[in-house]
Amino acid sequence: MGLGVNELLIVLGIVILLFGSTKIPQLMRSMGQGISEFKTGMKDKPVEDTDEEEEAKKA
Repeated sequence: MGLGVNELLIVLGIVILLFGSTKIPQLMRSMGQGISEFKTGMKDKPVEDTDEEEEAKKA
């Protein structure tokens, strides 16, 4: 039950009508930047110990 070529072309046409051909590259660029920032944020995030884990280590 995937989308066929005709359905994808219709959806693409509707998107172009709604946003205009000049806004679409800007939207895709900002979406890509957001995804890359999310990925780097997930990689750089240090693992924080919860209070329960700290208490278990002290005991």
